[in-house]
Order: sequence, then structure tokens, then C-alpha cells
Amino acid sequence: MSEQTMRKLAKPMLFMAAFIWGSSFFIMKDALDQMPVQYLLAIRFTIGAALLGLVCGKKWRRCTRDYVWRGAVMGAFLYLAYSIQTYGLALTTPSKNAFLTAVYCVLVPFLYWALAGVRPDRYNLTAAALCVTGVGLVSLSGDLTVTAGDALTLLCAVFYASHIVAVAKVSPGKDIYLLTVFQFAFAGIFAWMGGLLTETFPAQALTRPEVLLPLAYLGVMATTVALLFQNVGQVWSDPASASVILSLESVFGVLCSVLFAGDQVSGRMLLGFALIFVAVVCSETKLRFLRRNG
Repeated sequence: MSEQTMRKLAKPMLFMAAFIWGSSFFIMKDALDQMPVQYLLAIRFTIGAALLGLVCGKKWRRCTRDYVWRGAVMGAFLYLAYSIQTYGLALTTPSKNAFLTAVYCVLVPFLYWALAGVRPDRYNLTAAALCVTGVGLVSLSGDLTVTAGDALTLLCAVFYASHIVAVAKVSPGKDIYLLTVFQFAFAGIFAWMGGLLTETFPAQALTRPEVLLPLAYLGVMATTVALLFQNVGQVWSDPASASVILSLESVFGVLCSVLFAGDQVSGRMLLGFALIFVAVVCSETKLRFLRRNG
């Protein structure tokens, strides 16, 4: 395809990636009713690694041993983030899980500060204040307590942010597609190990269409297709636009959960969702789109 065509397709690809990821929250919630967490993740990441490995094709000629340990580091953080998020999802609503997970976007600059000594700017600090307020509105109950599911989801956001920092540290100079295959493969291995050690294999559940269809969606669409759309879309789009579009994942998560899963959303939660969304946009874009249009 020509460069002009790819630029036209970039933003629709990013929108689709955000929608697929947003829709996966309530789909995964349904699958968790019949599948234990570790085996659900093991199957999801195994599907993703196999499909993306096939897509890589001739890229495998560039593969070296170096990809193994780098993929293991990325896979470990990804596995921890997904595991904690999925346990949290089992104890809270898909809409709250979607928005509280988005907090990772705000945490990344502060982790870079801790590791590299690069201070967050005023947009990062503003985003952090908005995000903390939004999290309080979303997660605090009437007696000012946080549920276990909300706390786990916030913890998973820390590991998602750590994963992004790890990727930035180990991926330079490497083919990101090949590296992602190893990342998925190791995340799958860790999940298989977790399942074998702590859970009973759900043999009967894997014969039911209501389980197999969500697993296929999570493995094919939410892992492989969405990742490819994100990577291609980001290559052919400006970073500010890409980050805003991808942050819509949490918005789509709430919409799908309300429309298809029957989640009840209060006015206070909506205000909290709005503050978290504005915080993500502020942190990711530095509001460049406002200055450009002004």
C-alpha cells in the first residue's frame, strides 16, 4: 500500500485497537465465570504468540538469542499486570476495571523519574492530581473504603506502567514484532506454570461454546489483531493523536460494559471517569492539540 493510503488507515486502526481492548473487559468478565484466571491467560497468550509468530514470517531471520531474555523480562511484567488485573476484574465491575487500569498512563513518567532521574513536567503533575481525584470518585465507597477488586486493579496499573518502562529499556535496536512474540510466549509460560501450581485444569469448560468463543476473541482479536493495529497505526500517525485515540480504550470499556453487561454507573463514577480520561490525555499529549489549534 502507498504511504498516503497507510496514513488514511492509521487512525481507523487505532480506533479499532482501542475498541477491541475496551470490549474485552466485559468479555473477559464472562469468561472468568467458568475459567480460572491462570489458564484463561495461558490460553490467551499462547494463541497470541502462535498467531503473531506466523505473521512475522521472514522477520525470524533476524532473531538472535538476545531476544529470549529481553522477551522474558517484558513477558514477566506483562504477565503480572494481566494476572492482577484479571483477579481484580473478578471482584469489581468491567467499567471500573477499565478506567482504573488506565491510571498506568499517568504513572509512567514518575517511574521514569525514579529510574532515569528525569523529572515529570507540569502536565504530568496536573494529570496525577486529576487522576487521584478521579480514582477516589470511582473506587471509594460510601464509607470511604476501596474494594479488593479496585485495589488489585490499581496495583495492576503499576505493573502496566512498569511494563512500558521495561519495553523502553530492552527494545531499542530490536524488531518489536519478534520481541512481542517472545513476550507473549513467556507470559503464556508463566501463566501455564501458575495454572499448574494453583488451579485445576478446566477440561469441561473448554468444550463449551460460551467459553471457547470468548477465548478465541481474547486470543485472536484482543491480543494479536489489536496489537498489530496499534503498532501499524502508531507508525503512520502522529504520537499525540495516537495516544488520545488509544486512551479511548477505557471509554469503550465503560460503554460496552453498560450496554452489554448491564453495569450501573452513578453520576459520581461518571465524573471520576471523566477526570481519569482528562488526566490520561493531559499526560500523554501535553495538550499539544489545543496549542496547535489555538
